[in-house]
Formats: sequence, C-alpha cells, structure tokens
Amino acid sequence: MNQHPKVTRTVDNSPDGTVLTSAPRDVPVDRATAAARRVVDALLRTDRANANLDRVAEELESIADHLDQHAPEVAERLVDMWHGEGVTRHDPVTGPENAIALPLVLAGRADGSVEGVVTVTIPYQGPPGHVHGGVAALLLDHTLGVANAWAGRTGATAQLNVRYHRPTPLFVPLTVTGRLVWQDGRKVGSVGEIRTADGTLCVSVEALFIDRTVPRPR
Repeated sequence: MNQHPKVTRTVDNSPDGTVLTSAPRDVPVDRATAAARRVVDALLRTDRANANLDRVAEELESIADHLDQHAPEVAERLVDMWHGEGVTRHDPVTGPENAIALPLVLAGRADGSVEGVVTVTIPYQGPPGHVHGGVAALLLDHTLGVANAWAGRTGATAQLNVRYHRPTPLFVPLTVTGRLVWQDGRKVGSVGEIRTADGTLCVSVEALFIDRTVPRPR
C-alpha cells in the first residue's frame, strides 16, 4: 500500500482554487533543486560526443560530495520530511525540494475534485515522445490521495485500475484530475484522469484506498 499524506484543508472550509501542494519559494534549496532538474533534462538532451562530459562529471561529483558532507542521518531527515509542510515539499510528484518531482501543483475545487496542469518532459519518457505509463500511474495515484484528503479522508492505496486510452504526449500541458466518489467504512473509492489541453482523454483510473484512521468493524 502507498500511504498518502493528509491535507489539512477540506472542501468544507476552503475556497475553490485552494492550492493543496507546496509552492516553490525563492530560497536556496528550491533554487538548487530546480537547477538539478535542469541538469537531468540537459544530460538527456546534450551532445554526448562534444559536451565535455568528463568535466561535467567531475563537477557533479564534487557537488554530490559537498552535499553528502552536510547531510544528517537518514532517520533524522525522514522525521523532517514527514513533519508539517515537509510532507508535500519532498514527495516525488509535487515536491519543490525533490529533484525527480515534475513538480505538479494541485488545487481543490468547489465540486470536491482536485486539478493540476503539468508539462512532462524527456526524463519521464516511455514510448518515443510520450509519457512512461508508470509515470502516468504515479501522477494519478498521488492526485487521488490529495483528492481524498481534500474531501476529508486519508488512507493508503490498496488498488489502482489504470486504463491507457492513448499515448500521453510529452511537451504539452496535461490536466490531471481526481475526486473521491464513494465511501464505505474504511474503504474509499476515487477516480481520476489525464487529458490534453483539447480535452483528449489519455489515461483514466479507478482506485481503492483504505483509511486506517477509521476503526475496523467488530
């Protein structure tokens, strides 16, 4: 099961368009993370024969050594990552402090859904020119977790039924949506989609979550 963080705002007490994920800030760690994303993308696009990659590798290794020297114990960092806003600043989908995050920004809507627009690039390619299917599933799984929290529920992913209607293109804005559609005790059912700007459906999902905060029936 994939445990999702609980969003403190809910549709009952927050306005339409409430941003549910952590926004990038003008602070060194966010700027460094954004630069790291650029490096990953540039390495995949660069001319491998003429980019002086020996020098690039030396500089990157030096940077990694410097960061390692200033890294606390893993257990200490994990506590920080699951405290307060750290939950959404470090996750691999929306986290502005996570270099592998796209990052996707999600907002809650008055109808109970959540929505975000993201442009996926080369690091997340599967078929040529298109998003890797596992990345599409990751986007939807996380979006549904946020949608459940927006509706006032939390829980871990128990099942994802993902349907790939057509290849999802890279380099264009994609709208990712999710909503909670039913509840039965500890069980929560949610649905979501990824569409292109013209409304073309690329991926849809039906999912089951288990809310462990609700007692088991006796």
